[in-house]
Amino acid sequence: MATFFFRAVAGDGKLRTGSLTAESDKTVARELRKQGLTPIYVGVEQKKAFELKLPAFVVGRHRDVLFFTQELSTLLNAGIPVDRALSITGELTEHPHFRFVVLDILRVLKGGKSLADSLAVHPDYFSDLFINMVRAGEASGSLAAVFERLADFERSRDELRNYIISSMIYPSLLALVGLGSIFVLLNFVVPRFASVFADSHLKIPVPTMILLEVSKVVQAYWWMAASGLLVTAVALRAYIQTAAGRLWWDALRLRVPLLGDALRKAETARFARAMATLVANSVPLVQSIGIAAAILNNRKIAGALGEVAQGVKRGEGIAVPIRKAAVFPPLAAHLLTVGEETGRLDQMFARMAEIYETDTRAAIKRFTALFEPLVILVMGVMVGALILSMLLAITSINDVAV
Repeated sequence: MATFFFRAVAGDGKLRTGSLTAESDKTVARELRKQGLTPIYVGVEQKKAFELKLPAFVVGRHRDVLFFTQELSTLLNAGIPVDRALSITGELTEHPHFRFVVLDILRVLKGGKSLADSLAVHPDYFSDLFINMVRAGEASGSLAAVFERLADFERSRDELRNYIISSMIYPSLLALVGLGSIFVLLNFVVPRFASVFADSHLKIPVPTMILLEVSKVVQAYWWMAASGLLVTAVALRAYIQTAAGRLWWDALRLRVPLLGDALRKAETARFARAMATLVANSVPLVQSIGIAAAILNNRKIAGALGEVAQGVKRGEGIAVPIRKAAVFPPLAAHLLTVGEETGRLDQMFARMAEIYETDTRAAIKRFTALFEPLVILVMGVMVGALILSMLLAITSINDVAV
């Protein structure tokens, strides 16, 4: 038996919170339904659950949108009106800034705008895909179902994003610590070691001589190198902000061995997940392609989708233009061909998303599996060379003493 914290909505639309002792969270949920309550959250205390799920630096705008979508999906499926659902979601939101966003959406909605138009007031939080899906849901009277699909879409994107970030943290820290260690050795340790030879006329071994010269260069010019790197980084960032620079950078990343493959599969999964959500909600195919292209991170791939949309307009379907564009893995076109032949394009997009989300995780795993030992090997060789050079110098001193 354990104690579970719960949040639920009563029949009058009011929020109820409390705790129950039961064998599992499912038992608590069943008990709440028996009492006429609609459970929103059942589990450990909310603060602890939040701390266990993600570190603070990962929690941000995407997590707010995911929370918003899940809460509205639950409340709308329970039959609660949109304005009351927004009010409850605003009360449940933990971040003050996003609470203001939710309440502002409610304000605009009560002013006579549609929910889609109210969401469009905050484009930094809600993408074109999100807004168009909500607009289609309002037009068809299936807003609850739309938010359920959007919740699945946001959850899948969030899981994939978090996996990529968490996979890259350790290799990045490893490289940073290794470079920092080498800098400390060359800038602080080696100069003190060199003072042993400063007042003597001993013959210094060649490896030690090279090490001392490298140390002198680092001591004298490290700030110039650091400034140069900083200026280069700022200039590169400024260039990438331009349309031409972003296109060049995205094309370059796709050509990086292993990493480029992982990025391509991640974009394929993102595109397929968006298309599955849009097509399943009867959004026109050409419009769906434009919306899905807008949420992609890689401008090279997104730009190629313009030609795909033109192919669809010419009556070629979507599989043939996707194959011609050659920006997605070959399997994508074959899957879409089957989807067109069977008339189940939305289901095939969903299957395509599942395949490439799995492949993205595998590709990231392969990249990190190679990158981590490579970093360790390079850093080990460099540190080993430093230590060997110092040992040779110590040995030469001992030989002279003998």
